[in-house]
Amino acid sequence: MKDHVAMAAGVPPISFVAHQMRTGGMGGARDDFEKMIIELANATMPGVRTIAANPGDWGIDAFAGDLGGSITVWQSKYFHPVTAATHQRTIRESFQSVIKQAAEHGHTVKMWILCIPSSMDGPTTKWWDKWKRTQERDHNLVIDLWDETQLTVRLRAPEADQVRRAYYELPTAVPPADGEARPVLEVDEDKAVAFDSALFVRQMREAGHLELDGAKRQFFNADLVAREIAHKGVPSEVNALVSTDATLHGVWETRFNECCADDSLRKLHSLVWADVRTEHPQLPKQLRLEVAHAWGLVHRLVDNRKAGWVKHWRTVAAAHSETDSHAQQSRHEPPTDDEESPWTPTVR
Repeated sequence: MKDHVAMAAGVPPISFVAHQMRTGGMGGARDDFEKMIIELANATMPGVRTIAANPGDWGIDAFAGDLGGSITVWQSKYFHPVTAATHQRTIRESFQSVIKQAAEHGHTVKMWILCIPSSMDGPTTKWWDKWKRTQERDHNLVIDLWDETQLTVRLRAPEADQVRRAYYELPTAVPPADGEARPVLEVDEDKAVAFDSALFVRQMREAGHLELDGAKRQFFNADLVAREIAHKGVPSEVNALVSTDATLHGVWETRFNECCADDSLRKLHSLVWADVRTEHPQLPKQLRLEVAHAWGLVHRLVDNRKAGWVKHWRTVAAAHSETDSHAQQSRHEPPTDDEESPWTPTVR
């Protein structure tokens, strides 16, 4: 019997974090994602155009049709890694802007397409379905959603092949040099503020830490790495991440037990930090982690209720869990136009 040889099938997975990796941050990612949407829309419906911001773009990222008559509008919003309640106001305002501009400039919007590189969480999905029906009825138009699932399907269609290659294959066409680490990205201001409700931030505040911007950036970058690896599903990378988590958990646990024994928990954070720097060169090379990523993975352990920075960290985590449960109940009904819901915890 002949040996079977494993062969790659299909096209490479599409990861929308590529926009951040290529541009170095959320600001650049938003512009890059918008350009991709314009090209994808044009591949689907030739003749798609944009409006230069002079001074405004009439609330339109891309459109098809006649500005003297009726048009289809594509609106891109780089909400990543999840579209949550905090994004609802932005969606409403974008839609209201395009409707207002249409009335002022004498054209009609027959279809409005929201394009996002993520999925909506449960409360936001419920809100979207209700809001969509209301706006379609009130304005006599069609509203569509191109989320990460729809975008992936459309990008894999033959007519979108060039767009997919340009935005999602080029970064991986040349393998990274040996030892070349992943970039450490900036955190979008809104995301940084949203992290104030996260458990890893609460644990640090419980331990008396005041400055937390660095911790938020570390967590953000580590979370991107973990999500990318989970999305790609390459067994060797998944196993390497599991191994790294186990190593870093052991680093924290060893120091935690020592600090509890000699009553020096106030030093726990700095001691673990020093140990992570020491351990960093030994972590799996294929993950290409900077020290900031490694430290962010420790914050993820804390956020996942596996570690903490005070002796009663389990109590803090339990209390935070109860707060989350109450928040989820309060979010069961979609917020009104004047309400903003709290930060949605990281999907794990």
